[in-house]
Amino acid sequence: MLERLFRLKERGSSVKTELRAGTVTFLSMAYIIAVQPIILAKAGMDPGAVMVGTCIASAIATLIMGVYANYPIGLAPGMGENFYFAYTLVRGKGIPWRTALGIVFLSGLAFFGVSLLRVREKIINAIPRSLKNGIAVGIGFFIAMLGLKDSGFVVMREGSLSLGNLHHPGTLLATAGLIIIAVLMARRVKGAIFIGMVLTFLIGLPFGIVKFHGFISSPPSISPILFKLDIKSALSLSFIVPVLAFFIMDMFDTIGTLIGIAEQAGFIKEDGSLPGMKRALLADSTGTVVGTVLGNSTVTSYIESATGVAEGGRTGLTAVFVSVYFLLAVFFYPFIKSLIGGANWKGTVVYPITSPVLIIVGAMMFANVKKMDLEDPTEYIPSLLTVLGMPLTMSISDGLGFGFISYVLLKLLAGRGREVSLTLYILALVFVLKFAFL
Repeated sequence: MLERLFRLKERGSSVKTELRAGTVTFLSMAYIIAVQPIILAKAGMDPGAVMVGTCIASAIATLIMGVYANYPIGLAPGMGENFYFAYTLVRGKGIPWRTALGIVFLSGLAFFGVSLLRVREKIINAIPRSLKNGIAVGIGFFIAMLGLKDSGFVVMREGSLSLGNLHHPGTLLATAGLIIIAVLMARRVKGAIFIGMVLTFLIGLPFGIVKFHGFISSPPSISPILFKLDIKSALSLSFIVPVLAFFIMDMFDTIGTLIGIAEQAGFIKEDGSLPGMKRALLADSTGTVVGTVLGNSTVTSYIESATGVAEGGRTGLTAVFVSVYFLLAVFFYPFIKSLIGGANWKGTVVYPITSPVLIIVGAMMFANVKKMDLEDPTEYIPSLLTVLGMPLTMSISDGLGFGFISYVLLKLLAGRGREVSLTLYILALVFVLKFAFL
């Protein structure tokens, strides 16, 4: 049944590999279980209920991605969208959180509509192959940057990045983890990433750098946020801009993530097309709609899914395992917290178990640079702007905007405007308007 549903042999995988990949993917993105309640609590929402809602919404969306689209991608409430929800709309503009959930719901419906009409699929197929590779490399840089920050190797001081405190016990443990995983990979050990995470945790445990918080706890009630969205209030014309903002952020973050992971997994065909993309996009947009009903901000595809791909995950069975882990997390949150928890030293918190994984995966995705066209400046300059734009703006969407706009401008000014599709012209214009007005 599993072979028929997920085509494991066709994609060169096995149940064991998919389980390992699903485990690593979940552990890489499980931080959202702890972070989401903190962020939405700023909007006045019950943190315990948000934690349960996050797990259930993520599990449903990821299950749909796995079974319906057969992609090894995990979904959860998006970082960036949740900050916009809590700090810009609710705290900044004074919009009630129930109305804000209604706004996200409407953006999810719009997202579903354009996915159903294959608009997003046409957008993805219209992106040139050089930019697709640039997106993959850019996401790799983005992931590696997150890993460097989470490990404490780099910190933000006075508005710029600088070297962190390398004497931090958590940073030292992250260094050990990075070396362990890199050596295991160099020796071609299967499951190098997962084995490295376990060994890093075991090394840090007797030194008190990481802590064991237990296994099981009873979950809080989800009732304070379940079905609490206010769609009627969100239908006001005054909320068109935030609906559009959520729509754009989710659409282009998802497109960037799907392309980057598909490139890494080898799903993209020679002509640049991506089979089964419509189903993946429908799964993603359905996640947002379901998420709002369960009291959460935009649910989207996670770039951390690249960690599972790096472990060999190639089918939706990886996502199914991630989904199961999210459901179990409702009861096993203390154990999850043990693996993803931070190490606090002199007021600075780093994440020694997960951060080395992000750095390693970023390095692996960097390998896509060899597929970029490095002969034609109208191809490699926009790709470079995409690569740099994602980590420096901390936004996949903004990095895409840099790439689209520069690609169109260079082709036009070089007298080669006919090489650009109409869809790409429209995308560039959308981002010009986004940067100008949002």
